[in-house]
Amino acid sequence: MAQAKPTIIVADDDMTIRLVVSEALRQEGWIVLEAEDIPELKRLVLGGQGNVVISDVIMPSGSGLDAMPELIEARPELPFIIMSAQNTLSTAMAATGKGAYEYLPKPFDIDELVSTVKKALKERGATAYTAIEKDDSLIIGRSTAMQEIYRTMARVVNTDLTVMVTGESGTGKELVARAIHNHGPRADNPFVPVNMAAIPKELIESELFGHERGAFTGAETRTLGRFGQAKGGTLFLDEIGDMPLEAQTRLLRVLQEGEYRTVGGQASIKANVRIVAATNRNLRNMVRSGDFREDLFFRLNVVPLNLPPLRDRADDIPDLAEHFLRKAADNGLPLKKLTEGAKKVLKSFDWPGNVRELENLLHRICALYPGNEISGTIIQSEFERSTSELAGAPMGMMANISGGNLSQTVRQHLDQYFDYHDDDLPPAGLYQRILREVERPLIQKVLAVTQGNQVKAAELLGLNRNTLRKKIRELDISMPAKGS
Repeated sequence: MAQAKPTIIVADDDMTIRLVVSEALRQEGWIVLEAEDIPELKRLVLGGQGNVVISDVIMPSGSGLDAMPELIEARPELPFIIMSAQNTLSTAMAATGKGAYEYLPKPFDIDELVSTVKKALKERGATAYTAIEKDDSLIIGRSTAMQEIYRTMARVVNTDLTVMVTGESGTGKELVARAIHNHGPRADNPFVPVNMAAIPKELIESELFGHERGAFTGAETRTLGRFGQAKGGTLFLDEIGDMPLEAQTRLLRVLQEGEYRTVGGQASIKANVRIVAATNRNLRNMVRSGDFREDLFFRLNVVPLNLPPLRDRADDIPDLAEHFLRKAADNGLPLKKLTEGAKKVLKSFDWPGNVRELENLLHRICALYPGNEISGTIIQSEFERSTSELAGAPMGMMANISGGNLSQTVRQHLDQYFDYHDDDLPPAGLYQRILREVERPLIQKVLAVTQGNQVKAAELLGLNRNTLRKKIRELDISMPAKGS
């Protein structure tokens, strides 16, 4: 007897999306039923139709997310794939929290959707999670670079898996750790952050595990330690790459055995915490050099989350900037608005200090500049003013945002570049590739601060104007708006 073809329900008020999605599904040999609103979706599902549901979130007749729990309760074996143009962490968390099999941000790859439907048909009957209603406005970004981060977070938030958050300084690693805690089952218990780089080497064990009275000179009272403070909650180990080897050994033992002892204590204490670690260092490279334990690395790196630098998510900058302006107003500074020219200028910078640098710049502008609007000229001048003390300094003295000099920064970049290729060498053409990486941001920066005046830009760079024009074409550099 022939097996019945799977039936897929596609719910979206946009006829074009329904048409494109439905056609791709029919090409797989599946039957497709379309619903243009929530009442029609409910009629089909409650009538026993469909093996998988693909639903939009916002429709004129209601929300696909709000309708999903009722429909899953009626048909718990039915997988829901939620698609949304909102593309925020809250949407991803809400979709997963209310029982969605998968969340796909619009615009999505149609092949990925088809692949997801195939997996949902194979794994039909996925368990729904407890609903998550918390909003997280601290993590801003709808860019493609952030979507995989949201999706990974949504998948692991209801587990106790250890998460390793990596990324450059200022990318928001602690915000991600807090969001994982706030949306998970441990949210009602403490979130305890500890900066491993800020603790003296001899005090790390006491700081983490606590100590008994008299355990060492100066220990006049019993101290709980961060593991004890975080009981039932989440322990955030920031700058884990700065942890000394001796302390790494003790931490590894706790992760392996699930219990610890205070310094000077005899009784074992059960460790009841979720661990989220973070670093801006290359731990794999540190493992190779013997500065970080390999077994501890694998214990911590169960779920890796690599946060993109701000320069790789430039489309998020206007939303981030407006968020920081509202935050500044909440702290008593005047509320200001960005002009379109200001947004373009903000997107043109490389932001070596990432989100933290952007926030600091905007707060400083709110405090120092009168008026209700922030123009591109103001952004440029304040950015230049903040680095004016470096004007005319030798290149070796041009300190970057995290310290060191330009040569050191380049060396660190090259170390990381070669590390990512492990034992293999990078592709040929490295010399020209690196030169282009330096040339492009340099020319973009000079064009931004000269407001697109190529005569001034060529003079500042020390180039012939025709040479500058040629490089602008070769490097595909967009010209900033003049007078913005």
